[in-house]
Amino acid sequence: MNRRTFLRRTALAGTVGLGLTAWHQRHVLAEPPPETTRIRLSRYSVDIACVAPQWVAEELLREEGFTRVEYTLATALEMLAAGRQDILLVDAPGAILALDEGTPIVVVAGIHGGCFELAGTDRVRSVLDLRGRRVAVANSGRHAFVAAMASYVGLDPRKDITFVLAPEAKQLFIEGKVDAVLGFPPEPQELRAKKIGRTVVNTALDRPWSQYFCCFAAANRDFVRKHPVATKRALRAVIKATDICAADPERVVRQLVDRGYLKEYDYSLQALREIPYRRWREYDSADTIRFLALRLHEAGVINSSPQKLIAQGTDWRFVNELKKELKS
Repeated sequence: MNRRTFLRRTALAGTVGLGLTAWHQRHVLAEPPPETTRIRLSRYSVDIACVAPQWVAEELLREEGFTRVEYTLATALEMLAAGRQDILLVDAPGAILALDEGTPIVVVAGIHGGCFELAGTDRVRSVLDLRGRRVAVANSGRHAFVAAMASYVGLDPRKDITFVLAPEAKQLFIEGKVDAVLGFPPEPQELRAKKIGRTVVNTALDRPWSQYFCCFAAANRDFVRKHPVATKRALRAVIKATDICAADPERVVRQLVDRGYLKEYDYSLQALREIPYRRWREYDSADTIRFLALRLHEAGVINSSPQKLIAQGTDWRFVNELKKELKS
């Protein structure tokens, strides 16, 4: 089965599972065509299994009327802000940091939870044990998430934790140079499989983190303003792809490994099996922004209030419409 056939058949199976009726199919076809037939997303430069839906969405985007579906290999948020990408998946802390800095993006939907895992040595059995420890993080978004965890249990991340910001954060932990690391799929799956360290926080399972989104769909602000129909159609493709990842993770991972989007089959498959992809229907997107932004504001990581970020940097009308259309 080639990639196009796989995506068409899996998409069909997904839509049947969603209970989409013939009326809904006619409704989609009756919508205005997208204002632009070009859509640009991120290829990413590192192995990130949880964003699989935006790659699976390629054929679905074409079915939504986009004749030019382009994936660029670059830093995602920077390209999105510069108007060189249109829509993509981004981790919640990274999105909040970008909104606080006034980056011209719009967060349009919570997609799934359960990405991040905090791993520690035997000396770190809880977040409170991070006091006086060295924690490796690969980027500012991961730093923000650890800061939110620390703030939630009463630590001051600016004083109580020494952060080591390095792209090779996982390797530093493996080599014993730091006491903890915040991993993103498939990093936690690899550490667990190799029995390196111990899981301190699993955001797919541990409250309160499991009650909120881990990743959002975000779009360039001008793209949303100029192309609202295209924005909704693109988001619908990504959301359908999210359900495909939940329904058939084995085929999804095999296709993405074959295409070079993912490198490691076993760890990526374990990640897709564990990620709660169907949360987009269940959770309130604004709740996650509100909760994390409050923690980050308390920790001194951001200056904006949650209310300001939600008012100026989010637009939930598309996902609210799709929740009604794509009822399970």
